[in-house]
Amino acid sequence: MQKQDSINVLGGALAPCSRDPLTGFFRDGACNTCPEDQGSHTVCAVMTAEFLAFSKYVGNDLSSPHPDFNFPGLKPGDSWCLCAARFLQAHDEGCAPKVHLEATHQRALEVVPLRLLKDHATQN
Repeated sequence: MQKQDSINVLGGALAPCSRDPLTGFFRDGACNTCPEDQGSHTVCAVMTAEFLAFSKYVGNDLSSPHPDFNFPGLKPGDSWCLCAARFLQAHDEGCAPKVHLEATHQRALEVVPLRLLKDHATQN
């Protein structure tokens, strides 16, 4: 799998999202992507209790540990490369998490308008 250029939504170099827990489609700590990343795990989101409950409700339990996949489970405050469509869905439901723009891959813009990402922006 060939990574696409590591460029963020602001046009700069893609910053790391999280190494603890280790995130990203490539599990490299960044929201890098490639054509095989069908979910577009490109939005560097900061987890909230509200978003984690929403994600579990819609069928993607991110808060429960899965040791067999080396996944510790996420808690509020953790950063995670979230699927762009899930971010948009959470936004539409009023529970979108905060976003690190510098660590959000430009491919997210194929799904989420930049203005929405900026509305949820946080500082690293």
